[in-house]
Amino acid sequence: MIPAGEYDFGRLFFDIEFLKDERYNEKRPIASPGDFNAVKAISETIKGPTICGLARCIDKDISCCAEAVAPAEKARIHVFLATSKIHRQFKLRKAQDEILKQAVASIKYARSFVDDVEFSPEDASRTEPEFLAQMVEAAIDAGATTVNIPDTVGYSIPSEFGDVIKRLFDDVPNIADAIINVHCHNDLGYHGHKNPCRLLW
Repeated sequence: MIPAGEYDFGRLFFDIEFLKDERYNEKRPIASPGDFNAVKAISETIKGPTICGLARCIDKDISCCAEAVAPAEKARIHVFLATSKIHRQFKLRKAQDEILKQAVASIKYARSFVDDVEFSPEDASRTEPEFLAQMVEAAIDAGATTVNIPDTVGYSIPSEFGDVIKRLFDDVPNIADAIINVHCHNDLGYHGHKNPCRLLW
């Protein structure tokens, strides 16, 4: 979270321009006025990279994110929703079908603002494979142009994470209609191994 008025935008703009990255990911604009202002200022200033704001699968998050990235030359909204059993039971307290419907509705809502929408099934590596495949297929059908597969709590080892990705490519019939990327944490010291491991099928 960025406190309002306490961010060095000049340095940030320099870093982004210097890196020449294709995409710049933001924190959630709804998290604080500082985060919102940072995303909006970057969207107004930086040309070239896709400016991506993060939002929970909640309408007010998505509309706030849309406002922040609206000035961007290329804007993306990245929505996320937990899918693992432990998150469903204890964080969301929702059933699989409820989560599926919420994700689809949120992706469609985000698409009403921008053409470029990314979806993350949070804690994907601990999600039942069949349900994860259903979520990815439904997300793409709903309009997600990118699907990110996160190992949110650093749970899986490289071979396991590679199997998660391989199974999605085997089981999701429309997977070629979206870009698939990964988000790995380093709790087990494997971050450098997980990213290339997704290719070792």
